Amino acid sequence: MKRPWILIALWVLAMTLAAVTPPASSNKETSANSPVYTPDGNLKFPPQYREWVYLTSGVDMSYSPNMNMDHSMFDNVFVNPEAYKAFLQTGTWPDKTMLVLEARMAGSKTSINKNGHFQTAEIMGREVHLKDEARFPGKWAFFNVEDGVTGKLLPKEMNCYSCHEQHAAVDTTFVQFYPTLLEIAKKKNTLSPAYLKEEAGK
Repeated sequence: MKRPWILIALWVLAMTLAAVTPPASSNKETSANSPVYTPDGNLKFPPQYREWVYLTSGVDMSYSPNMNMDHSMFDNVFVNPEAYKAFLQTGTWPDKTMLVLEARMAGSKTSINKNGHFQTAEIMGREVHLKDEARFPGKWAFFNVEDGVTGKLLPKEMNCYSCHEQHAAVDTTFVQFYPTLLEIAKKKNTLSPAYLKEEAGK
């Protein structure tokens, strides 16, 4: 007579465990999008980054007024899905955020196109802006990926660190250039004081 009650108790326990255990596919996805480092402290570049969340594109952007190029170029930004979902909820970036900047050569007057520019298959460069609070003193680090395989850690003395710290809208990232996320940061009140001061001074 007691056995049916035992079976019911086991079934309830199984259902409870199933409710609190994340699906295996979710764990695999998170693991696949987490940063992986080489023994010498560099970054294994995530080859699947173009399957991540697309944030924005810029054309011929430069933070220096004296920079002149003899060609046009697109900058595309992607972020790992877990970080994107967290930003939607909080207005800032969680630990292990990876932002990939992909630079592509611009083309024109090819096929039926007569005006303007389009992106070509020629990749001019890739960079990764990575948040790892336990690994980097300033929480964030930059990696240059020349070969498309390994990201070389850029030293803290390089201008990219101070530029992002002084001008970034959210957590040392240029959310001011990510139109869908800028509005979220405004609503969540996560815009940096430095960015707000710059905007107020325009």
